[in-house]
Amino acid sequence: MMIKIAVYGKGGIGKSTTVSNIAAALADEGMRVMQIGCDPKADSTSSLHGGKRIKTVLELVRQKPGNLELSEMVTEGYGGVVCVEAGGPTPGSGCAGRGIITALEKLEEMGGYEVYRPDVIIYDVLGDVVCGGFSAPMREGYADSVFVITSGENMAIYAAANIATAIENFRDRGYATLGGIILNRKNVKDEEKKVAEFAEEFHSSIVGTLDRSDLVQQAEEMGKTVVEAFPDSEMASQYRTLAKAVLEAVKKGKDEADAEKD
Repeated sequence: MMIKIAVYGKGGIGKSTTVSNIAAALADEGMRVMQIGCDPKADSTSSLHGGKRIKTVLELVRQKPGNLELSEMVTEGYGGVVCVEAGGPTPGSGCAGRGIITALEKLEEMGGYEVYRPDVIIYDVLGDVVCGGFSAPMREGYADSVFVITSGENMAIYAAANIATAIENFRDRGYATLGGIILNRKNVKDEEKKVAEFAEEFHSSIVGTLDRSDLVQQAEEMGKTVVEAFPDSEMASQYRTLAKAVLEAVKKGKDEADAEKD
């Protein structure tokens, strides 16, 4: 059964780095992973293919209206991870969220999920805004669970709370549920306590924690994930542990939802 996950977090929180390392860790376990970048910066998947930028769906739609091939939208990266970048409008024009909606609609329209048959789909979504296209991955038919990345910094927790509130507000529509909180440590005062309190407030829990590490930047400078560049490191081990915890949380959430239906 296909597992569909959306990962949200404010800009600069380490969301794309975390998502790419989770994708790489799952690929190493033999899983077929599709990572869909839903940030207008379109850099979600770069560390999965040598730091190179791939063409976005929105760019391709503008360049080849009505003549776009599925293979042009997709690049296979490390471990066979299927990479897609939604992209955004030309700066100063259009709605950034529209790129997400266009990308998801195009993937469905062109049978992307059926062709590539991923075991896991991960939507990497900017969480500073949770409206319009940015809420699309939460909607019915897309992600099953949403995971929120935060540190103990006030602005990160504020953004995370907005995301969690949106999930709660969408609950009656059959949208994705909150799968858990990922703590990406910035080593601020009382960090774990603050994030644990935030998780408890939204009836959730911390599913994994990541330490600050120089290896993250070193790997990015190499155009790689930590899992690829430093596979035997403690940091790579943390990403692998997190990847397993995320899958377990999704499965637990599905079991609970099925039990409620019965």
